[in-house]
Amino acid sequence: MKHQIDLNAIPKEKFRFAQLDAKLSDTKFDDKPIGYFHDAWIRFRKNRASVVATVIIILIVLFAFIVPVFTKNHAGVMDTYYAKKGPRYTFLKENLGIADGGVTGSYSEMDFVRYAAIGVGAEDTDGNSVKTIKDTMGTLYQPLNELIKVEESVNKLSKKTTLRFTAEFDTYLQVGFIYKMVTQQEYQKILDYQNESGLQILYPLIENNQWNPDSTDANYWYKADKKFNAVTVNEKGKGTKLDYSEDMVLEDNYMRDENGEVKYWQYAGGGTFDTAHYKVRLLYYNYYYYLHGFFPDYIFGTDAQGYDLALRMAKGIQLSLLVAVAVSAINMVLGAIYGAIEGYYGGTADLIMERISDVLSYVPFMIVMTLFQMHLAAKVGPIVSLLLGYISTGWIGMAYRVRTQFYRFKTQEYVLAAHTLGANDWRIIWKHIFPNAIGTIITSSALTIPGVINSESMLSYLGIVKLGTSTTTSLGTLLADASSIWTSYPHLMIFPAMVLSLLMICFNLFGNGLRDAFNPSLRGVDD
Repeated sequence: MKHQIDLNAIPKEKFRFAQLDAKLSDTKFDDKPIGYFHDAWIRFRKNRASVVATVIIILIVLFAFIVPVFTKNHAGVMDTYYAKKGPRYTFLKENLGIADGGVTGSYSEMDFVRYAAIGVGAEDTDGNSVKTIKDTMGTLYQPLNELIKVEESVNKLSKKTTLRFTAEFDTYLQVGFIYKMVTQQEYQKILDYQNESGLQILYPLIENNQWNPDSTDANYWYKADKKFNAVTVNEKGKGTKLDYSEDMVLEDNYMRDENGEVKYWQYAGGGTFDTAHYKVRLLYYNYYYYLHGFFPDYIFGTDAQGYDLALRMAKGIQLSLLVAVAVSAINMVLGAIYGAIEGYYGGTADLIMERISDVLSYVPFMIVMTLFQMHLAAKVGPIVSLLLGYISTGWIGMAYRVRTQFYRFKTQEYVLAAHTLGANDWRIIWKHIFPNAIGTIITSSALTIPGVINSESMLSYLGIVKLGTSTTTSLGTLLADASSIWTSYPHLMIFPAMVLSLLMICFNLFGNGLRDAFNPSLRGVDD
């Protein structure tokens, strides 16, 4: 028999009145209710690979939109003299010894002297300075970064000894001097700028005589024989080959007037101040600054046409990301609407709409894109044509996934309850069913981005999509330009390929992280 308590036997003084909403317990629970997206964010953060991939994507995006801001004066600057040059940045070259524009090669004695003599000639602004290669080492205009080794070889037949030099030269300074025809007016502008800035641009002309082996090459400022060997000429006019040493003194072959003064210009035609043309000899490194207002410092080098490769890569990344995000967003909207209607109504509507999707899905993507570029690009532009090509069939995959989610959720109890309470179809679709499919939609959209980037790069690489203009380019176009010359200029292939690979890998890891984070079966699971 159970023991029963007679409440009437307990005095009322033992009871204490309590409010209905009063706190009756001090017990604390560790588990707190969290929202769907908060729960997904917690799980996403625990996926280290996805977090690292996200950081890399952010860095690439920052690179794409910050570089054009800091290199806006490079935009549109194309210089064939500096085409295909490697990374060079004066600050890094002088302080860290990197990004010096250097390329290591093997040179004959006459070629080595020719390039090293550029630095000597650049220091001789008036034709009266006598300097050696040793004197100019480490100066601003000396292209020789490092002499690595000198090898001797003896010809068995002639018994002559020849030298072979392994050296690293700054390929930007290696351009040296050039001849140029300018108007008398332009000559005066250069002269005025030179006097105001102190930057030497005009250099003495070279005499066209027997000691000038190539009258078209402005770098042979010193006396050389027909075999391009540096010589010293005696009083009888006989030349003797100079053997290389870092203390060798090269004899200049400058054009001089009757007073022995060097000449900086030569009349080349025309009759007035505005029409007269002068032949002048310019130090191209300084002339480049005169033209553009900055020295040729390119952190990633220049591309095959002479544009700043870093700026071109930034533009290519911008184009790839904008196209990929736009395609993903538009396909998400179209696919979500199409798939929602299919999945919710089912029956005849679903049957007809699925057959339409089947027909479109079997149309080859490459043929669609080629036809769009052939017949539509001329009217709306290659980028708009590219977007339309992607959108024409790209929404089908998204529609299939949304349709599957609607078939899964439309028979759930909360949907039947909404029907019972009188909710119309559109409210049920967008208010009750669609939010449950949002995880799948977001994940699918994120995973669409690397696919679009890959296919866009492939289309531009193959030349189906023409995106190589002075203001627009793509990573695929940069890779196509480098495909035939990358063994000689590896930076043209390495940098764009590296960025494209990182984008592909990181977006896939990012998408995988989103897929796991939005997986309903893992909701509330503590990894």
